[in-house]
Amino acid sequence: MQEAIKIEERVLTIPNALSFVRLLLVPVFLWLVLGPKHDELALAVLMLSGITDYLDGKLARRLNQTSKIGAILDPVADRFFILAVVIGLGYRDIIPWWLAIILPLRDVFLFSLVPFLRTRGYSSLPVHFLGKAATASLLYAFPLLLLGDPNGEPSTVADLANVFGWAFTVWGVALYWWGGVLYAFQVRRLMASTPRVVRS
Repeated sequence: MQEAIKIEERVLTIPNALSFVRLLLVPVFLWLVLGPKHDELALAVLMLSGITDYLDGKLARRLNQTSKIGAILDPVADRFFILAVVIGLGYRDIIPWWLAIILPLRDVFLFSLVPFLRTRGYSSLPVHFLGKAATASLLYAFPLLLLGDPNGEPSTVADLANVFGWAFTVWGVALYWWGGVLYAFQVRRLMASTPRVVRS
């Protein structure tokens, strides 16, 4: 039991390091997209982010390096990266601004539920499978949309990337909000079934 507690409280783990790298890549991506507009390097950063997102969860389970900070750091890194990408792509007119607003709006909605969770002694609920699937879809969509930049040189590759990018985007946004609604229902059930925590 004591060993399990120590594992949960570990900070210096490979999965946490990968999540931290993903956080560091956020300003790098924004600079590449908005500054010199090195789209090839920005694509590489996006792909690296997707790889680290896949690896940190897989390695956490395989190496038994799950931790409380990792459970927070991984989704936070995902949210920051998604926010950075929609800002960058929105500013470049690759995606419409309504899309750049609707994705972060879901996270604002979920963040507003945290005070209710805390009345029951929770700071968050486990990440739902739909949320993971939505994040994966969006991490496929964003590189394709960048590759299919309508303001760039027209080509067959760009056209195909645009089509598949928007397919993943529509699917990802739907899953993203569906997962958010299910999360809200989970909070509602928790509020109804769990007594309020009295803080001294």
